[in-house]
Amino acid sequence: MRKNDLCLSSEGAEVILATSSDEKHPPESMIDGNPDTFWTTTGMFPQEFIICFHKHVRIERLVIQSYFVRTLRIEKSTSKEPVDFEPWIERDLVHTEGQLQNEEIMARDGHATYLRFVIISAFDHFASVHSVSAEGIAVSNLSS
Repeated sequence: MRKNDLCLSSEGAEVILATSSDEKHPPESMIDGNPDTFWTTTGMFPQEFIICFHKHVRIERLVIQSYFVRTLRIEKSTSKEPVDFEPWIERDLVHTEGQLQNEEIMARDGHATYLRFVIISAFDHFASVHSVSAEGIAVSNLSS
């Protein structure tokens, strides 16, 4: 089976919640496949966003490109609705002056229908997420 970037909006993924929104840098920018667009937080932490796949997926690798994210927690849910999230991955990221943080995570037990990303803390008053990529395969439709 071909592995896809399951987080792309062109693959059917959608950001269904974000705790902050700037009209110039909307949450959808994280999954549009364009390296020049991004989502930015506005103010206090924690900040979070939820990506819905609209299908059951198995994620093998995640790549998050960001600026100023200090601690990131990723939770997953296999429910048909965005509920019952369970802790999955938590990482302290390295501050990279003047360049994107490129956090690559090899995923274990990566079955999900939703992912919740919680930016617990940052290196600055604001943080930005430029892309979220999830390499894996679609397992089944939600109706299954």
